[in-house]
Amino acid sequence: MNDGDGTHTGQERRFGPLGTALVIIPTYNEAENIKAIVGRVRQAVPEAHVLVADDNSPDGTGKLADELAVEDEHVQVLHRKGKEGLGAAYLAGFHWGLEHGYGVLVEMDADGSHQPEELPRLLTALKSADLVLGSRWVPGGRVVNWPRSREFISRGGSLYSRVALDLPLRDITGGYRAFRRETLEGLGLDDVASQGYCFQVDLARRAVKAGYHVVEVPITFVERELGDSKMSRDILVEALWRVTTWGVGERVGRLTARGKRAQP
Repeated sequence: MNDGDGTHTGQERRFGPLGTALVIIPTYNEAENIKAIVGRVRQAVPEAHVLVADDNSPDGTGKLADELAVEDEHVQVLHRKGKEGLGAAYLAGFHWGLEHGYGVLVEMDADGSHQPEELPRLLTALKSADLVLGSRWVPGGRVVNWPRSREFISRGGSLYSRVALDLPLRDITGGYRAFRRETLEGLGLDDVASQGYCFQVDLARRAVKAGYHVVEVPITFVERELGDSKMSRDILVEALWRVTTWGVGERVGRLTARGKRAQP
């Protein structure tokens, strides 16, 4: 249920302590950004740990991350074999974090579009939630330096997903999120769609359908200043196809269940 302030509530219950947070930052050719973003995270939430999940970046991002890890024991690096997509990198980071006992796992882009200075608000909200979404499209949320075409695609993608999947969320495609470890453990990560928008939509829909308490916190999303965006036409087309398929499948399933209940 949506309270109107970005909070989706179910039955009232107590939430346990959060534990140590791991901020997962996937990278591919982010040499211009990696030092700055890690430094900002460490300053914003000094007790948090950082995992840089690098997809064998040709520009040396992984090497720079290794240097940061040598200097700071709160920084770890996960070297992956090659470019497999944002979702695959996050999934690898989730599994690493769960295996190493972290209580909170955070998704954050490397390019500065997700401001680390807003992370304390997400973590505060997580004290009484299972999943917190940093939302551009709830009151108080906004985007900076985006062309109208990009905003139209993002808003439209969230709206279409919301309607097609019957989800009470405003920003379903956003990638600034904080999960309790128990939430991720209950989402069935092994078969989550791992590409682009699909990854974010799939995790959000699984959380809502499983009855988890999901909260949206307004954020300011700032378009990257350095490096190139990884978004592509193929990712958008795949997202549209998968969301449509999921939506049709859920509706068919509900109709089938009603038919069975109606039988004498």
